[in-house]
Amino acid sequence: MSHQQSSHEQQTDAELIAEVLEQTKPTAAEAGAEETATEETVSIESLREQLEQAQQAAAANLDKALRAQAEMENLKKRVQKDLDDERKYGLAKFAKELLSVLDSLELGIQAASGDSPEVVKLREGSLLTIKQFESVFAKFNIETIDPLGQPFNPEFHQAMVMQPSETAEPNSVLNVFQKGYILNGRLLRPAMVVVAKAADKPADSAKIDEQA
Repeated sequence: MSHQQSSHEQQTDAELIAEVLEQTKPTAAEAGAEETATEETVSIESLREQLEQAQQAAAANLDKALRAQAEMENLKKRVQKDLDDERKYGLAKFAKELLSVLDSLELGIQAASGDSPEVVKLREGSLLTIKQFESVFAKFNIETIDPLGQPFNPEFHQAMVMQPSETAEPNSVLNVFQKGYILNGRLLRPAMVVVAKAADKPADSAKIDEQA
């Protein structure tokens, strides 16, 4: 009897342990819920990473687009400037060639000093041609530099010689060998000039100054 009772107690204990384990064991629904929650957590983290990567890619693409737009604007400005320069200064080479013809006409007028009818006609014809040149030059914004009596300007004048003068201001233009020209504010050719400097003091005057 006691043996049977002991066996019954052992079975009861085993059953109790099994029952406790069974109670503590998660149900299939709970296990499925946990797995679903885990999957949802992983899915959310993955979506966050993908969203962050997409945002970074979008920012990089926007930066590239802005840079490309800025480069296109700069290129457009450079092309427009080149076109403007070509329109303004495209005649520079041709104008320089014309200047040599104009110089020849002016030299011819200076040489034609006689009063014979032929010389007079030649001079008048040359003067008329020069006026036509000046009219065409004015039409294309070519300005003449004739700085006689003006202060010497190294940007537009080329000094050929310095000459003492008692009447002219020092550093002023005494004579113009060759006129200069400007195209739309840009120098085509400087004027070749003689520049005045202070007259040298006579030797006697210098001695008097030293004695004083």
